[in-house]
Amino acid sequence: MRSGIAVASFLLIPLMRHPALLAAILLVAATQVALAREPGEPIRIVWKEGDVAGQSPIYGANGGTPIGVVEYHQHLDGNELETIRVARFTDGSSDEDTAVARINKTLEGVRGRSIIRDTRGKTIVDVTIDVAAGRIKGFYDDGGKRQDVDMHDTLDPATYWGPLIFIVAKNFDANVEDGRVRFKTVAPTPKPRVLTMELADQGAKKWKRMGRSFGVESYVLRPTMGWVIDPILHRLVPSTEFLVEPGKPPSLARYTGPRNYAGQEIVLE
Repeated sequence: MRSGIAVASFLLIPLMRHPALLAAILLVAATQVALAREPGEPIRIVWKEGDVAGQSPIYGANGGTPIGVVEYHQHLDGNELETIRVARFTDGSSDEDTAVARINKTLEGVRGRSIIRDTRGKTIVDVTIDVAAGRIKGFYDDGGKRQDVDMHDTLDPATYWGPLIFIVAKNFDANVEDGRVRFKTVAPTPKPRVLTMELADQGAKKWKRMGRSFGVESYVLRPTMGWVIDPILHRLVPSTEFLVEPGKPPSLARYTGPRNYAGQEIVLE
């Protein structure tokens, strides 16, 4: 906390010599925060979800030969939606996310688990998430030393992670305010952290794939203002973009962003 305050103070010192400019900047920041949709209420669902399964190749930032494959399974049982995404890489490492949510007119995070394994197949992050209890439990590897975790935090029904985030993107238009949708997430960094994220609309663009050009909507995912003063969060900030093809329902055309806390950039198409 002290380091964050120190960084913030360092940024503000030059502006203190220009009080009018500082006041204007703070007013703009306060206005932007006030206009943004705050997390807490679960997002409204427009597009129905059902049973889905499939897989896609994973590419590095520069394309070329695939560096892995991601498998996705989604099962709807009554109003409970279970989603599982496993990414396996050619170097032997893997990332796995399970997310269970209640879904009807809204999407409410319920429980889940995140696991990361290194190139030897050793588990270096394993945390479970219980939204109703506000509990995050498990362990992570900190430079070769196991750190056990038993965190208690306020987790709203609008707490989404892993595959649930694309469901937020798919229903963006029904929940957007001031060009953004905000929600909470639990992210291993590798220590699990509760963050407020925002999905922001960057506008329409043209996308070309397999010789076909079509229109997509671009969304960027990022932590909210805390990342500006917290250097640890910069590892979560590398460009994370969803290109979504409009339709009934909308579909994911491309994902570009960090694989996990290690910051390796991957591309899914």
